[in-house]
Amino acid sequence: MLDWGLLILRLGLGSMFMAHGLQKAFGFFGGPGVKGFSQMLSSLGFFQPLFWAYLAAYLELCGGLLLILGLFTRGTALLLFILITVASIKVHLGKGFFLSNGGFEYTMIIASVCLALLLSGPGKIALGR
Repeated sequence: MLDWGLLILRLGLGSMFMAHGLQKAFGFFGGPGVKGFSQMLSSLGFFQPLFWAYLAAYLELCGGLLLILGLFTRGTALLLFILITVASIKVHLGKGFFLSNGGFEYTMIIASVCLALLLSGPGKIALGR
C-alpha cells in the first residue's frame, strides 16, 4: 500500500506544480505569464527577476511532470522544496500561519510533501524504478 500512497502524493503534487508552472510560463488558467510573474518577483526585490521567473516557471512545469512520471523524484523534490521554501519566506511568512490571511499554511504542506518524497523516493509504481 505504501507504493500506492507514494503514487498518490506524486500525482497530486506533480499536478499542482504543473498547473502553477503553466500559469507562470504561459499565462494559462488565469496566470500572469512569465512577464507578469517577473514583475511580481521584481516587486519582491529579486535581482534579475526575468531569469528567476523563467527558472521557477519551468522548474514547476517540468518538475511537476517528472514527479507524475516518477523520474528523478528525489532531485526534483529537493529543487521544488527549495523553490517553495523561498516562496514561503518571501511572500507568506510575514502574513502569519493561516492561508486565509495569505500565510504559510499551504506552502508548509507543499514543502512537507516535497520532503516526504525526497526521503522516500518515488515508490515502485514509477518509471524511474
